[in-house]
Amino acid sequence: MSRHPTTKWAQRSDKVYIIIELPDAKDVKFTLQPDGRFYFSATSGAENIPYELDFELFDKVNVDESKAAVGLRTICYLVKKAEKKWWSRLLKTAGKPPVYLKVDWDKWIDEDEDDEKEKKFGGMDFDDMDFSKLDMNGADDEPDDADEDDADMEGAEAKAEDGGGKVENAHVASTSEPLAKA
Repeated sequence: MSRHPTTKWAQRSDKVYIIIELPDAKDVKFTLQPDGRFYFSATSGAENIPYELDFELFDKVNVDESKAAVGLRTICYLVKKAEKKWWSRLLKTAGKPPVYLKVDWDKWIDEDEDDEKEKKFGGMDFDDMDFSKLDMNGADDEPDDADEDDADMEGAEAKAEDGGGKVENAHVASTSEPLAKA
């Protein structure tokens, strides 16, 4: 019998974020169908414990524009909605959601805040942008130490070689190899 991993979700008017928390996931398989059927399976741990999710999402989705990223601790899905509108819930079935399904309050934005954000930033999406990587040094800042820059570059190259994550089209995808550990 399969277990259900902790799953978080949040939405915008045009997309839904689904984040599955499953460290060291192996044999990751997922399917997304246009009618909103979302299926996920993987194994985790030394005992290769099977995990599975099978959801019927609230409304139809655009499979071709949806994406998935398999990381070391989480599997993230960006599901594009077929119509740009807010869903009253993630699942088609009404009632209390399963205990393993939670709202991701870190990504959550209310409907009226989403409209304000579009007007304020001209519709540009900065949600996934990591501003810490931008060089924001001013004229009066001290120059960076060259040794620190070399160490940072070596770390970045090692992470790239490890394959720190994989991004795939979300229609049907799977991995049969265990993910590299950082």
